[in-house]
Amino acid sequence: MVARLALALGLGAAAGHARAAESTAIAMHGAPALSADFARMPYANPDAPKGGRMVWGILGTFDSLNPLIVRGLAVQQIRGFVLESLLTRGNDEPFTLYGLLARTVETDDARSYVTFRLDPRARFADGKPVIAEDVLFSWALLRDHGRPNHRQYYAKVTKAEAPDPLTVRFDLTGANDRELPLILGLMPVLPKHAVNPESFEETTLTGPVGSGPYRVTAVKPGASVTLTRNPDYWGRDLPANRGLYNFDEIRLDFYRESNGLFEAFKRGLFDFRVETEPLRWHDGYDFPAARNGKVIRDTIKTGMPQPSEFLVFNTRKPVFADVRVRKALTLLFDFEWINRNYFFGLYGRNGGFFAGSELSAYGRAADDRERTLLTLAKARIDPDMLDGRYRLPISDGSGRDRTTLRAALALLLDAGYDLDGTVLRNRTTKTPLSFEILVTTRDQERIALAYQRDLKRAGIEATVRAVDPVQFDQRRLGYEFDMIQNRWDQSLSPGNEQSFYFGSQAADVPGTRNYMGVKDPAIDSLIAALLEARERPAFVSAVRALDRTLMSGFYAIPVLNAAEQWIARWNRIERPSTTALSGYLPETWWQKADPQSK
Repeated sequence: MVARLALALGLGAAAGHARAAESTAIAMHGAPALSADFARMPYANPDAPKGGRMVWGILGTFDSLNPLIVRGLAVQQIRGFVLESLLTRGNDEPFTLYGLLARTVETDDARSYVTFRLDPRARFADGKPVIAEDVLFSWALLRDHGRPNHRQYYAKVTKAEAPDPLTVRFDLTGANDRELPLILGLMPVLPKHAVNPESFEETTLTGPVGSGPYRVTAVKPGASVTLTRNPDYWGRDLPANRGLYNFDEIRLDFYRESNGLFEAFKRGLFDFRVETEPLRWHDGYDFPAARNGKVIRDTIKTGMPQPSEFLVFNTRKPVFADVRVRKALTLLFDFEWINRNYFFGLYGRNGGFFAGSELSAYGRAADDRERTLLTLAKARIDPDMLDGRYRLPISDGSGRDRTTLRAALALLLDAGYDLDGTVLRNRTTKTPLSFEILVTTRDQERIALAYQRDLKRAGIEATVRAVDPVQFDQRRLGYEFDMIQNRWDQSLSPGNEQSFYFGSQAADVPGTRNYMGVKDPAIDSLIAALLEARERPAFVSAVRALDRTLMSGFYAIPVLNAAEQWIARWNRIERPSTTALSGYLPETWWQKADPQSK
């Protein structure tokens, strides 16, 4: 317990004098929920039978098995199933990591260093031991050749060394980033003997050598990848893994088109799907297997910020440079009409980026601590936004709301646009206000077309362009769009990834998720504040200040947020009765033993 308290954040002055000690876990704020002698994760079934096969249907395609580089469209499931990290997440907590490749972790109260001691049993799939040299190799490789987030995070390390073959120490002096020890704990570890740094950034369809529970055993380019459970997996008896990775084989099947994906599920060609279309969830499961119970529908409530969809302004484009224009375009989005006509009222709408959680600033007044943090941005934040009185516009649901139209036109007039007949033009250049909305799914297209109708009433010409998922991803990653629909999945412990989403340095780096292109020193300072926070209350205030500043910039139009996860599965797949705080976890599922269900 002393060791865990020494690692915990936000425990006051007493913790500041605690001796740094080794622990089997580390939490971002507070102490880990599980003791050092825990037997299993609370959301896993340790008695789950091993065996069988799960087929996973995925929308899109792939041309690479390396998810750690920018180039190519990678198979993301390689992470976790094939490649392991030093520590693993506890999915019932905001941000706590438990031992995996590293048996213990050590840091001080200032988080000025972190030391990992490897489990001597850890082995790569080729039988070679995982040693400190592999960890240092992986750190340097990803710092120099990895994805932008890895390069950004790992470059903060001042010095890295291996005091002995099973120990790695990272000096973090000057980083001022209390999350960095956890970020390094999640670093994927690659075998130095099996990776060529010279070709690492090239796409490849050769399965990587990892230390995880599965190996890549078959690849059909662009179509499928088969993962086979390693019978000699070194970590199968670790407490963090009990009840996980139960299938002997996992096949990932890729589909280019969403309707084809659903039809394949109805035919039983793959085992489960995460439903994202309310229309389909509402009345699309009226097929024989769903009616007779062979297909089960699960509605899961999580404890996380609700997934929220946004129409994102690419502020790199001159048409969206003025915040008054962005605010006016937000007013013109008729959520009430869309939710009633397309989504059966199943969605809600929140103005911020952390919907439905204590981290959300929407509808909350800023307290004194938050107002202090907002010093740089306060002049740009409307009083109603600061006082918590700001609300998204609520239309009459007719699709022809005059009140919001008048308010939007007033803002556009102030921004230098006038109506010329039925066309809104720039007062100086006479250029029409027009832009393109890039979409790739049926729901995105329906939303964009409804919004196009609303914009036309204001004299704005929006073009809706539908492209396939591959082209959409390529254009999104290269910021080659005016407006796209996107969501940022947030956690209860946002951290370094916020720089990747909203930081100034990420704005001009292809492959980040700063799709709006925001460059704001105030936002950068708030991200730094949430990373430096030691106590949960200070952390919450910093995140709310970030949320409030993002809302005030009108960088994206809130479209909808979902309070539940919708999962459909064939009854040959079973899942634990307890769901993790984070929601569904396929790695905890298993195949039903009854052959009559097949």
